[in-house]
Amino acid sequence: MSALPPSLRRDACLTGLFYLGLGLTGGAVFMAVRPQLFAEDDPVQTLANLTGQQGLARIGIALELGSAIFQALTAVWFAKLFSHIDRHAASVVALFGMVNAIATLASSVMLRAALDTALGHSSADPAISHLFVLTSHHFWAAGAIFFGLWLIPMGGIVLKGRFGPRPLGWILILGGIGYVASVFIAVLAPHAGAWIGLLTIPPTIGEFWMIGLLFWKGLRRTSKYDQK
Repeated sequence: MSALPPSLRRDACLTGLFYLGLGLTGGAVFMAVRPQLFAEDDPVQTLANLTGQQGLARIGIALELGSAIFQALTAVWFAKLFSHIDRHAASVVALFGMVNAIATLASSVMLRAALDTALGHSSADPAISHLFVLTSHHFWAAGAIFFGLWLIPMGGIVLKGRFGPRPLGWILILGGIGYVASVFIAVLAPHAGAWIGLLTIPPTIGEFWMIGLLFWKGLRRTSKYDQK
């Protein structure tokens, strides 16, 4: 792995910063906010959650908007950073990342509609708010397809350009396949439960490894490899 030229070090740091923001906002929504708002088989409870935890719902909407912004910025900066290795693959990374950003944005719109409907009047129909939240949930899940797809060319770029260790490239590729598979398994085998979550562990490891690598490459100037 060679050091990046000075012109790309700043881009590497910015990409890492945007990717970290994406991981923190997306993770907070997925693990901390959505489970407290969405009762999958209970529209009445979903309505009660929205009206009783209005502040949490608004935080969740803001976090999803932030996640969409960070996803878009990360996609654009990955394309800029990787274009010197493989312009086509870098463009594909950006394209898939932007599609996921749009899906996340649509999810936030549905969540906002659910909250506004729930707070609109005292006799709100639980089924309507529940439908909005359910649609938001499925937008989020569908976006995971492209969140997985963008990891595959990203891993290929790591392997082709020696941007990082080869194991990282393979983890990203296999993790991306796992993300995509998890969406289809959730549709075809809805009672798979924890098995679906296991498929997202490798890509999560790969993503945070990539974030650390981006900061490391952006901040370092030379390495023992560059001196050979």
